[in-house]
Amino acid sequence: MLKRLNEIKVGETGLIKKVEGEGLLRRRLFDMGVTPGATVYLRKKAPLGDPLEITIRGYELTLRKTEAALVVLEMEESK
Repeated sequence: MLKRLNEIKVGETGLIKKVEGEGLLRRRLFDMGVTPGATVYLRKKAPLGDPLEITIRGYELTLRKTEAALVVLEMEESK
């Protein structure tokens, strides 16, 4: 099932399928390691949902909700 990073719940994990957006914002996400094929774990959400703290490629990264909305994930199946 595909979801955007800003739509998942704390504790969920997904695989990045696509990073949308254009120009400098997309480049900035790529430079931070937010690239297709990377696994993302949502660690925390601020009370109003902005920002989000994720774990990607072994480090913690904080993204704004608008940035997270550009990242499309394939969700891992619950076991």
